[in-house]
Amino acid sequence: MAAGLIGSIPTGLYIDGQWVPAASGATFDVENPATGQVIATVAKGGAADATAAINSAARHQKAWAATSPRERSEILRRAYELILDRQDDLALIMTTEMGKPLAEAKGEVVYAAEFFRWFSEEAVRINGDHTTTGDGKNRIIVTKEPVGPCILITPWNFPLAMGTRKIGPAIAAGCTMVFKPAELTPLTALALTEILTIAGLPAGVLNIVTTDEPGSVVETWMDSGLARKISFTGSTQVGKLLLAQASRTVMRTSMELGGNAPFIVCEDADLDKAVDGAMVAKMRNMGEACTAANRLFVHRSIAGEFANRLAERMGSLRVGDGTEDRTDVGPLVERKAVDKVRDLVADAVDRGATVVCGQGPGTADGNADARDTAGYFYLPTVLSDVDAKSDLMGTEIFGPVAPVIPYDTEDEVLDLANDTSWGLVGYLFTQDIDRGLRMSAALEVGMVGLNTGLVSNPAAPFGGVKQSGLGREGGRVGIDEFLEIKYLAIPRT
Repeated sequence: MAAGLIGSIPTGLYIDGQWVPAASGATFDVENPATGQVIATVAKGGAADATAAINSAARHQKAWAATSPRERSEILRRAYELILDRQDDLALIMTTEMGKPLAEAKGEVVYAAEFFRWFSEEAVRINGDHTTTGDGKNRIIVTKEPVGPCILITPWNFPLAMGTRKIGPAIAAGCTMVFKPAELTPLTALALTEILTIAGLPAGVLNIVTTDEPGSVVETWMDSGLARKISFTGSTQVGKLLLAQASRTVMRTSMELGGNAPFIVCEDADLDKAVDGAMVAKMRNMGEACTAANRLFVHRSIAGEFANRLAERMGSLRVGDGTEDRTDVGPLVERKAVDKVRDLVADAVDRGATVVCGQGPGTADGNADARDTAGYFYLPTVLSDVDAKSDLMGTEIFGPVAPVIPYDTEDEVLDLANDTSWGLVGYLFTQDIDRGLRMSAALEVGMVGLNTGLVSNPAAPFGGVKQSGLGREGGRVGIDEFLEIKYLAIPRT
């Protein structure tokens, strides 16, 4: 079933409304991380293809900006409905190319579709302002206009939702786009592009260039002088490079970068809710999420009980191929991801951490169902008594490992939580509302989950502070990232 579905996906570049091969004829392979086998061969775009794509976006910008908000809204609404109609197919594509279990992939499809529905509604609500100057001599009219051609770059971990979260507001605002999906997961993005064409998106509005060597493609776009905005989700390291490149043309930027989320459990927390929240915040997408709980700070009086309860839950999860119904935890996306997680765990154990459950140094990869495969598996793992100087305290784990660190006082845990260059999200569990509000205000993050392990929602502004990025995606402010403000001064007569 998966092979036939994968084979039906266009694997070329989509430029100016046409599916075309790369100008060089080059291709690259896409793997199934559960098996290590090649599942598709996709066009490998280069600088010439990038030039054609950005020229198309620039050529169509004026006409697309002139379309009515209602027309843009209805295209997004049709695309939303098509995504839901194809939920099973999109989930299977996603699972096959990046590993997450089918049930979770189906959840992402619904989540991704909601961005199109949300921004279909925002498209007709772009507003402005009208007032007079303080001296009464001039009228002030403020309007909002499309920023212009946009560069969109998405990661592999949420290949559908990260696409819709960027494409949705760009379409709603009246911006044309060039789009480079992650090289590990291009198939989901190609399927999404096909859905948008069926929904009626005009030729040239969205142009997609796939490649496994993004440097020449992205730099061509950045230096073209035609792109006026870049929206990137990925590592802080790459984000900094793109910010430097954007400075050359003073380009508008939205950056959703790395995270190092603290998960704080106070002594008065409801432990059942805290463990439930930890399972969501840690194990969503096998821990391969910038919002994943990276450092679990638990009050010393309950740290042992919390670690044992969490270990019982995580240890009961079944590891295997995500396409199998019984699978709870799929593979990591590639071999080097497994190697990274293994090294981080080994360092923590060397510094005195205890493996409460899962995979420590010397443990075979995967479980009994997964060890005989060539896939990239790592057992869900809980570590207790983790030293605050361990490497995993300052590195995004991006895997199913939950390090539990005991703490004694509120001031201590806030210092530990904020002792990072990142500031995307934090989680806090307490039954004291005053404490919850006080500590939420003190956390140096863009989002806080108070007694919940899930913060992502299309209706909420997603983004962080410090080196976790710039700007917000989703919510009422999400469309503003794709709009410029213009002010008209009109004398009163």
